[in-house]
Amino acid sequence: MNTNIIRSDRVREEYQVIKHPSGLTICLYPMKGFTSAYALFAAKYGSVDVTFKTDEDTEFVSVPEGIAHYLEHKLFENDDCDAFQLFAKTGANANAYTSFDKTAYLFSCSQHFEKNLEILLNFVQEPYFTEESVAKEQGIIGQEIKMYEDEPGWRVFFNGLRTLYHKNPVRIDIAGTSESIAKIDKELLYRCYKTFYNLNNMVLSIAGSFDVRKTLEICDRLLKPTPDLGLEAVFPDEPEEVKKSETVQKLTCSMPIFNVFFKLPAFEGEENTRKYVIYNIILETILGKTSAFYDELLNDGLINSNFTVGVLNGRGFFTLTADGESSEPRKVFEEIKKALLQAKGGNLSEKEFENVRKKTYGELISMLGSVSAVATNMMEAHFHGNNMFDIIEITANLSYQDIISTLAEFNEENSCISIIEPI
Repeated sequence: MNTNIIRSDRVREEYQVIKHPSGLTICLYPMKGFTSAYALFAAKYGSVDVTFKTDEDTEFVSVPEGIAHYLEHKLFENDDCDAFQLFAKTGANANAYTSFDKTAYLFSCSQHFEKNLEILLNFVQEPYFTEESVAKEQGIIGQEIKMYEDEPGWRVFFNGLRTLYHKNPVRIDIAGTSESIAKIDKELLYRCYKTFYNLNNMVLSIAGSFDVRKTLEICDRLLKPTPDLGLEAVFPDEPEEVKKSETVQKLTCSMPIFNVFFKLPAFEGEENTRKYVIYNIILETILGKTSAFYDELLNDGLINSNFTVGVLNGRGFFTLTADGESSEPRKVFEEIKKALLQAKGGNLSEKEFENVRKKTYGELISMLGSVSAVATNMMEAHFHGNNMFDIIEITANLSYQDIISTLAEFNEENSCISIIEPI
């Protein structure tokens, strides 16, 4: 077993990253003084992974959108019961989620950790699909898709991604479409499971109160070794420019809601993390709730307290976002672009940048006191190809000049707005 100790001299913390003989990467962060534990068993597999090949394939294979989310639903079931029933008996809180680029199964508990870990490792490694259960799930997920078709907050977001991207699969709802899930059958589910739930493409991330020795004994006993299949997932070539500048849909809501997107190229590894930190600080400094921009638009009645900014990033995509409610969303869009342009021209306070950087650093340090945040951040860092402490170091060492240099390359016009107007 190959074990690396990841240390941070800055925060005086460390965790283990173990390459298990089964092929699985295991991240362990025991936290003294805590009474609960949090575990994630995750695959580097999300809704964007619809075109791929392995060493066993001669050509790339394309599968229907939504199949990663479909698999997540089905894995909780086996021929006897579902995993939620097993976790309920131990008192653990269990859940799962599929995002654009990952699928995670998790539990948190304050007792019976070893038993809960056994349940987690067993059900994720034991798929059970029948034609009948697959057909039943199509109806359930179909209803879920229809429900979100009328949800304004969901629609404004995905309408925006479809407006931003020409071809990138991030533009498709994570659950897929009614048409795409109708193409999913038992054979396709097993095919994608075998490809992406290979232990070489997964990570087990645990933080909190647990016994490392007992945890590894359980892993040795239950993990089923799998050969590395040489998995390669690809994305279609995506033009640099946005597809359209605006999209509008009418739904039932009290006032117009909007989502603004700025399109950037995708980044990988440490550069992805670095750009994520830089652009989050840029957005918070220029547009965030402590900025002059926010106060001015709030006082003018153009936005309300629901206005937020952020970065959406992952494998194959990277975009900046701003969203909220406004009676004049197009005017807000223009004011956002104007504020970013002025910042590029030198209208950016170094003092305000430093305040936001320190606040961001403090938030990152405070997350070290949360078992769920630590486990999640270890998983995220592993899938990005770096370690959990890198984002803290990047934030600590970020300079005002780093912000200015990044802004100089930023094109605020390569953007779009998605609007939901009241019926």
